[in-house]
Amino acid sequence: MKNGISTLFTQTNKLPTQIPGRGIRQYGLLVAFVAVCLVLSLTTPKFLTVQNLMIILTQVSINALLAFGVTFVIIAGGIDLSIGSMVAVTGVVAAMFAHPDTYPVAVPVLAGLGAGLLFGAVNGFIITRSKVPPFIVTLGTMTIGRGLALILSKGRPISNLSDSFNFLGGGKFLGIPTLIFILIALFIVCSVVLKRTVLGRYIYAVGGNEQAANASGIRLTTVKMVVYTLCGGLAALAGILLTSRITTGQPNAGTGFELDAIAAAIIGGTSTSGGTGTMTGTLIGALLIGVISNGLDLLNVTSYYQQVVMGAIIIGAVVLDSMNQPGND
Repeated sequence: MKNGISTLFTQTNKLPTQIPGRGIRQYGLLVAFVAVCLVLSLTTPKFLTVQNLMIILTQVSINALLAFGVTFVIIAGGIDLSIGSMVAVTGVVAAMFAHPDTYPVAVPVLAGLGAGLLFGAVNGFIITRSKVPPFIVTLGTMTIGRGLALILSKGRPISNLSDSFNFLGGGKFLGIPTLIFILIALFIVCSVVLKRTVLGRYIYAVGGNEQAANASGIRLTTVKMVVYTLCGGLAALAGILLTSRITTGQPNAGTGFELDAIAAAIIGGTSTSGGTGTMTGTLIGALLIGVISNGLDLLNVTSYYQQVVMGAIIIGAVVLDSMNQPGND
């Protein structure tokens, strides 16, 4: 048994590591984040208030959870466009079991979480078995998910949810929104999984070089199934918490969320070609998006211009990522 474990660690130590220079980019991102905060605090007096900072963290939480999940997938060399629809499906499923005087709060949570894990596993199964590009598969399941949310809810919002369920995403503990505690806890868990476990090393290896990973004895199918299932589980948590926060199961919830989550991961340094990325970078990316969006709101910039700004930031991050790829001088 000891020899088996020893061999496993010997093998993982030979796996590819991250590209040098990513750490420098992450520090640059942190500097940019601080600079944006300084500019906004000087131009908008309301920005650097405790109340506004709480609002930013609360609004960022849902996007950050989705971004954590999609970071696993992108590092493994894939993509998941269906997470926005998963937010809707899982939120509707949870809301169906969250009426007062029916089930304990654990039931809607487990129902929504189970739906998300199943959805993610189906994504992983189709991608690994059919060899169809993840972009195409998850584009299809994105539409299927949205349709399922409308079918289950009959096209109408599901309201009259229990107070205990609504507390999960809309309550406060010690004066701090519960979403912030959940965000911190899941950031720690995801960081540990990615950086401190064999699974995390396998994810980097598969995304960095599939052939080398396969030659090292890593089961590519298993790793990909796990990352898509993890992504589905985190999307389900986001859907449950969003439903709890808005106290309604909305079949149209989560529209466009996949783009914000992918943007947070890429801005945070996760390479679109796989093999590189960190949860810390993704968290900073999500915070940067949230701070810019909040600052533009405070400066009374219309949502139309905000979309232009966010699109420009995403393009800039992708261009920077492309320039950092090996062979691109």
